[in-house]
Amino acid sequence: MAVKMRLARAGTKKRPYYHIVIADAAAPRDGKFIDVVGAFNPMLPKDSADRVKLDGEKAAAWLKKGAQATDRVLRFLDKAGIAKREARNNPQKALPGKKRQEREKAAAAAEAAKAAG
Repeated sequence: MAVKMRLARAGTKKRPYYHIVIADAAAPRDGKFIDVVGAFNPMLPKDSADRVKLDGEKAAAWLKKGAQATDRVLRFLDKAGIAKREARNNPQKALPGKKRQEREKAAAAAEAAKAAG
């Protein structure tokens, strides 16, 4: 049984509130969970102490048992000093897509034909 540490949505429409839960990886996002280790309120300012409430001892215990944290939860754990999140690096992200490259080539060819003729 693969266990994940992830967010489960609560709150009302346009007023999100998330519980940080331990759940089976196959369980639905807001479905059955094993344990609650914290809460996240994105409506609060980023510098607010109540934005992320986390039980560090429970979270560390579940990580030792093999629970895999999602990227967002791993950010919270990294900020709390419980787990280390490696920065991601995608040098291809800023490059234009295939269609845009094709349009640029076509525009450059049209410009070259216009300048030559």
